[in-house]
Amino acid sequence: MAKESSHALRSADVHRVVVIVDENSNPFELGCATEVFGLRRPEIGRALYDFRLCSPEPRTLMRDGFFTLTGVSDLAAADTADTLIVPNRPDVEVPRRPAVLDAVRRAHARGARLVGFCSGAFTLAEAGVLDGRRATAHWQWADSFRARFPSVRLQSDVLFVDDGDILTAAGSAAALDLGLHVVRRDHGAEVANSVSRRLVFAAHRDGGQRQFVERPMPDLPDESLAPVLAWAQERLDSPLTVSALATRAAVSPATLHRRFRAQLGTTPWTWLTGERLALACRLIEQGESRFERVARLSGLGTAANLRILMRREAGITPSAYMRRFGPEMK
Repeated sequence: MAKESSHALRSADVHRVVVIVDENSNPFELGCATEVFGLRRPEIGRALYDFRLCSPEPRTLMRDGFFTLTGVSDLAAADTADTLIVPNRPDVEVPRRPAVLDAVRRAHARGARLVGFCSGAFTLAEAGVLDGRRATAHWQWADSFRARFPSVRLQSDVLFVDDGDILTAAGSAAALDLGLHVVRRDHGAEVANSVSRRLVFAAHRDGGQRQFVERPMPDLPDESLAPVLAWAQERLDSPLTVSALATRAAVSPATLHRRFRAQLGTTPWTWLTGERLALACRLIEQGESRFERVARLSGLGTAANLRILMRREAGITPSAYMRRFGPEMK
């Protein structure tokens, strides 16, 4: 869900996303950033961002020498970014270039949004912008990160952390989770869902923002939650309960809880609430201004409950969400 932010898109401007690519950067995360922020979106009919790559050198050798990146802007492009994605390199013990760290500090000082994918948290921490802030990084580097940057509040059990103007993602594939979250913050749930469908990637891996990682895959293929999730998504306006979900899945409520934790990193009720809030957001974006009707169609009950949950989970009221993402803003 989206949080209100000073980085909301201005109606007359296109938000500029700039990625700094440094020596030994990971190609996968660069590809994720390019796919989410850099490509024109035929499914939407317009580009969502002005996207640039930049590097401190004319020729940048990517991770393990896989290929050399050329033909991108120099580091001065970082000074034009509304959102700056910092380098993510597997050699986390190697100090980042002073010019790169200075570019990150300048961006932070002028109010740009900063994003770190995977080991990008090391770049942000080395630049000194994460002191006292929440962040995450790949689990295999958690101990190393805490030892080097004890003033950063590392959360190693989540897929990503949104700390307002600084956002970080754990692991490589979590770059897509965080990228879609940023799109949702900037453009609303409907646009983020369109992008996720194009990517063939879940818009919410757990239906909310508490993205706990316990096991990357379920132990047994026949324990997949997909059938019961699809069944529930078609009935969000019904009075669904955890017991009803368990009955549909032909398991006990306790077993259902274990499977949700293992496969989605959340509880059944949290997932269900997240799905209902996402549906409520889509209804508002489509022009439904009667919040009692939005609450009823999304299974949230009353307009008062809708307001409480949107304020708590998304940091925004239904009225503010409509002003920001309603049909007249598209």
